[in-house]
Amino acid sequence: MKSILLIDDQADIRQVVQLSLEIVASWQVVSCNSGLEGIELAQKEKWDVILLDLMMPGLDGVATFHLLQSCDKTQNIPVILLTADIPPAKILALKSLGFSGIITKPFEPISLASQIALALQWDLTSSRM
Repeated sequence: MKSILLIDDQADIRQVVQLSLEIVASWQVVSCNSGLEGIELAQKEKWDVILLDLMMPGLDGVATFHLLQSCDKTQNIPVILLTADIPPAKILALKSLGFSGIITKPFEPISLASQIALALQWDLTSSRM
């Protein structure tokens, strides 16, 4: 079973993502609402991927990502950015930072697991067992 850490300050997004990934892919999702809390959780467990909101108060997604990359325990965890629809040039700039993928909000909850699996080259069918 895949283990997902979700870092997003919006409770409704956390709920939709968690339900979607648990129902569609049977993945375990743990969520938190801030970059600092996410960094702390990322260091305590083994995660298959971190889903990270770009726009958060305090420590935003890019700053959180840089801190995750600077830590030996978390630097090899793939990070997929969740963000509002942004211009293609900004997507290219964000991808150049080293994110494993970028998923724009709003997203279709039913296809979220497929988008993550595609970004990380996971076989979604085998994770449902």
